[in-house]
Amino acid sequence: MQLSFLTSLFDRPGPWASVYLDTSVVDESAQERRELQARDAARELVGQGCDTDTARAVYEALTSGPVPPHQQGRAVFAAHGEVVLDPPLTRRPLAPADVTWAALPRLGPLLDLAAADPVCLVAYVDRTGADLELRGPHGEQPAGHVEGRDWPVHRTASADWSERHFQTSVENTWEENARTIAQAVAESEHETGADLIVLAGDARERRSVHEKLPADVRPLAVESEHGGRAGGAGTRLLDEDVEAAREEHLRRTADQELDRFRSARSDAGGGPSAAEGVPALVEAAREHRIAELLIRTEGPDAHREVWVGADPDQIAVRRSETHYLGESEPLPARADDALLRSAVMTGADVLRVRVEDDDDVPVGGLGALLRWPYAEEEREAAHTGAG
Repeated sequence: MQLSFLTSLFDRPGPWASVYLDTSVVDESAQERRELQARDAARELVGQGCDTDTARAVYEALTSGPVPPHQQGRAVFAAHGEVVLDPPLTRRPLAPADVTWAALPRLGPLLDLAAADPVCLVAYVDRTGADLELRGPHGEQPAGHVEGRDWPVHRTASADWSERHFQTSVENTWEENARTIAQAVAESEHETGADLIVLAGDARERRSVHEKLPADVRPLAVESEHGGRAGGAGTRLLDEDVEAAREEHLRRTADQELDRFRSARSDAGGGPSAAEGVPALVEAAREHRIAELLIRTEGPDAHREVWVGADPDQIAVRRSETHYLGESEPLPARADDALLRSAVMTGADVLRVRVEDDDDVPVGGLGALLRWPYAEEEREAAHTGAG
């Protein structure tokens, strides 16, 4: 998961107001409930020490503007009297309200609630072409279409030689069109960065396109027997197939990354390329060595206290250590929020590890795959010294 959309939260100092609200219930009293939620959130922030300007900005953000359709919740991040980020939530928050005033934005819940869904490229295929659609966390949008040859594309039942020749031309047209569609799908995947592809349409057409996808794209594709290119063919069953493909993609990706992590932490080849536990991760964050941060938010280390300064690499286990990092007035923060800040600002990936994936990986709930493993650094130093 890439969290680059959060960088605006870290180009200014805190402290920060972070508010998550469940707004999934829509009925005749929704507006009144919305007003009450906003008022309670602002009151809770002030009670935690938030300044009135920031609390007022949160209240106004939560009560102004129309409620987007199918909205599952609200997340608002504000500091110094200004709302800095108000990302849509694709899933309903577990608690009706989660309100925090702290040195850093409270980002842990966002891993489950926003922008976590894989981006899916849906191709509605028939014999003459395909319509492409991109489905992401923020909805659906057209992604173009491709047209192949439109003649000849229908077979006949005659056994006459000329008709058999015509049928061969039909077969050739189908194959040529499938090749054209497959190339267009691959190009769209590369351009959009889609995580997976769903091919919808009649069995023969979608299978032919699937087989002709380039080798680097083919593993990303699955087929759905529901939906098609005809108007109104995008059915509820296709939506369910897309959601199932997303879930499978997330599960498979998590399994692969956890296997990489297990392999890295048990590597006996000259030093670790993975880290677990708050002290080791804090050191890696200060050195900008985290390539992928693994977070199991239910783990005990996630809410362990660390000390932070204004810069992402000003992070320490003990308050006194921050003085050596150039921060004279450090503030306490949750370990997961501090490490997420470091990951966002250094371009690291983030993997949300769920309890059902593995109850003890990473130990304590926090781990990382590291850049520039120690073994490589030591070999480079040895080579330099020998030279």
